[in-house]
Amino acid sequence: MAFLLAFGCGRPGTEQKTAGAAKGQGAGSIPANAGAIGSTAPDFELTDLSGKKVRLSDLKGKVVILDFWATWCGPCRMEIPDLVKLQSRYGEKGLTIVGLTVTSPEKDVRSFAQAQGMNYPVLLDADDLTNRYGGIVGIPTTFVVDRQGRITQKFIGVMSTRTFEEAIQPLLAG
Repeated sequence: MAFLLAFGCGRPGTEQKTAGAAKGQGAGSIPANAGAIGSTAPDFELTDLSGKKVRLSDLKGKVVILDFWATWCGPCRMEIPDLVKLQSRYGEKGLTIVGLTVTSPEKDVRSFAQAQGMNYPVLLDADDLTNRYGGIVGIPTTFVVDRQGRITQKFIGVMSTRTFEEAIQPLLAG
């Protein structure tokens, strides 16, 4: 239990769903390499806290950190301030962080995001998206996506700011 709490949270309801069951994801099967390093990051369209639809494909040309998290997850909550700092530090250089909330009520997400000063898009109801990223069984789970839309890193559990910087700096420079 201490290991789980130190590095991440288990996700309730992580049973695999059938392909095509995800909201707005269309029919078809989930590729065997879903969420794998080197694969194309699956596109999605989800709603942010202001009601705006956000698509990953709209961020092509930027380096993107996709952070699957929940308001009830202690390690997720610990990592958010570092993500806020990264967005402030590297946003003008082409970084966009996207928070993808799972198993969290909108009112809790809204309150937490405001209290933490989250300065990046926070998208609601990403539960069905998790299978398209290879199944997210623990959070936080974070993907780094390059300017061409390929997954270059996957992190499970809390990571240091330095770890994220080492992952994004070469992508921002290139």
